Amino acid sequence: MRRLALFFVPASAFLVSGCISTVADVVTAPVKVVSKGVDLATTSQSEADEKRGREIRRREEQLAKLERQYDKQLDKCHEGNRRACDEARETYAQMQQIIPTIPVEPEDG
Repeated sequence: MRRLALFFVPASAFLVSGCISTVADVVTAPVKVVSKGVDLATTSQSEADEKRGREIRRREEQLAKLERQYDKQLDKCHEGNRRACDEARETYAQMQQIIPTIPVEPEDG
């Protein structure tokens, strides 16, 4: 009888620990799911900064492209090409729309 008791005590302790672990998993599962959902739904500050930086670089590249077009169009305009003058005015207007959306870098002083 004593051997039987020695067998059941450790075995029951193992089973009980398994049950407690399962109960703990079941209890914490909703919290983990909600937490994961919040993580996926929110953007960290560094992610937001990276996204903003990419957007600013995209606008800077677009402005540089427009400036190159404008210079070429202006050269043709000065040569007497009226169509190039009209295109230069349109390009300049596009540049004026983009310029305020690009932050100014602080001067090193």
